[in-house]
Amino acid sequence: MQTEVLIRVQSTADIVTARQHGREIAARLGFSPSELTIIATAISEIARNIVEYAREGEVSISLAEDGSRTGVQIVARDDGPGIADLPAVLRDGITTGSGLGLGLPGARRLMDEFDIASQLGKGTTVVMRKWIP
Repeated sequence: MQTEVLIRVQSTADIVTARQHGREIAARLGFSPSELTIIATAISEIARNIVEYAREGEVSISLAEDGSRTGVQIVARDDGPGIADLPAVLRDGITTGSGLGLGLPGARRLMDEFDIASQLGKGTTVVMRKWIP
């Protein structure tokens, strides 16, 4: 069973591909249909940010294990302009008018774990995990 995939993200089509791979891996791990939708939505939001702000990057989707817990880990990386004010973009209500309207705050709420690091001129990395209940 393939438990890791790396998707180069440069276009809207790549967002769809990342979303589909995320659903497939999470389904094989045993997530419920509603959890699959949650995971796919979070992937869409972070991948869309890559396309809109960095133009290109990558999304890695893999098995996550922590003691007795199993889940899925999504890592989105880009070498874009970075985020000047992380606290601001993590607040609800900050939107560019495209995407699903959830943005980074929504992705953070949907997942069990969410971490973001960004450096101006160097890019952004988002790490998210969802654990099987």
